[in-house]
Amino acid sequence: MLGINRKLEELEKNGEIIKVGLVGAGQMGRGMVSQIENMVGMRVVITADIQVDNATNAYLKSGVVATDIVETTDETEAVNAVKAGKVVATSDAQLVTSLSEVDVVVDATGVPDIGAKIAWDAILNKKHIVMLNVEADVTVGPLLKKMADASGVVYTGSAGDEPGAVMELYDFAEALGFEVVALGKGKNNPLNLEANPDTAAEEAARKGASPKMLASFQDGTKTMVEMTAVANATGFLPDKPGMHGFVGTVAELPEIFQLKADGGQVENKKIVEYINGVAPGVFAIISSEKEEVNHEMKYLSMGEGPNYVLYRPYHLCSLETPISIARAHIYKEATIAPWEGLQAETVTVAKKDLAAGEFLDSIGGFTVYGHILSASDAKEQNALPLGLVDKNVQLKRDIKKGEIITYDDVVQTKDSTIWRLRRMQDETIASKSAVKVPVKS
Repeated sequence: MLGINRKLEELEKNGEIIKVGLVGAGQMGRGMVSQIENMVGMRVVITADIQVDNATNAYLKSGVVATDIVETTDETEAVNAVKAGKVVATSDAQLVTSLSEVDVVVDATGVPDIGAKIAWDAILNKKHIVMLNVEADVTVGPLLKKMADASGVVYTGSAGDEPGAVMELYDFAEALGFEVVALGKGKNNPLNLEANPDTAAEEAARKGASPKMLASFQDGTKTMVEMTAVANATGFLPDKPGMHGFVGTVAELPEIFQLKADGGQVENKKIVEYINGVAPGVFAIISSEKEEVNHEMKYLSMGEGPNYVLYRPYHLCSLETPISIARAHIYKEATIAPWEGLQAETVTVAKKDLAAGEFLDSIGGFTVYGHILSASDAKEQNALPLGLVDKNVQLKRDIKKGEIITYDDVVQTKDSTIWRLRRMQDETIASKSAVKVPVKS
């Protein structure tokens, strides 16, 4: 099997390219467009953003000349532009998912409901879908994967996103027959459950990032969501609700992940976890019962055992997404997907005292943060999945700071794609979180 680089070269030599459609021209989308403009055998032929100027600027920043960018919402005009070797900037996301000239769709919106709709539409149009939207994936990914499988297309998370980078280590270790003890990632900043766009504004301005996005990292939500995706892909579970959040160096990880009975800090094997002190890397803790394997690991300076760490010190976010695009199109393979179904859930927790009648906002906002539970615990508590939270979800009672918000605590004042898909998932897939969803008539 040729490497992806050689397969892409082969495509281009044969006069073909993988035609990519992108929805969302924010920081992640812009980076991906520029990266792909450096590549052979692939091009982002159409980009949609609610502000069409964002899509146009993504192309301009990547080096595409203005005369080769066609702004349109018309399907025929878009098809003709792509066939003529031009690229399309549009405000219509559905044009991306339905366009005949698109092979693979990438969702980089970061909004769970929009991401769910993009994935749904892409699969209905028999296009591979790459999700740079882990929040949507952990909420309705099992259903979307089942639908994609039935349609003969690939549903996948992205290489370069931390769950995808973790899966590369997991797949490598499992293929070699190692026991995988734990999977995890480093956290970039101290946990601050009260972080919000206002408290994050100054640092966000320095970094050129969205305050809301930064707040979702600081309050731990992104970490919880990312490790939920790994749990649903592997069947690994948090050692305790919310995970431990140990502090340690890479060299200390093998000892940390020994069982407490053996002098370590965890109760179970096959767990997901995050570590303060190893960011921005991801890791897998592995072991072997074979004497000769352990001898070789020591000889190779991997440590004294019984646990060893595989550590990747970087993940390049959307700059690596082209690898997942190519794997989906060329090999019909996913980088990461919820192969094990709904194993874990990122549930909704009040960031402050909230009053009856108040509307929740969204991930990285002022009202809630995410907390990982096993799917069975989430079902038992009737906990509200964080991916269902938006401005149309209203509280029916007062909620104390730090309290898990349940389905019984809220009413959905306006239906949405992700709520409909979640109901469908709960009704059609033997998941562990089927609930009745209250909807205001």
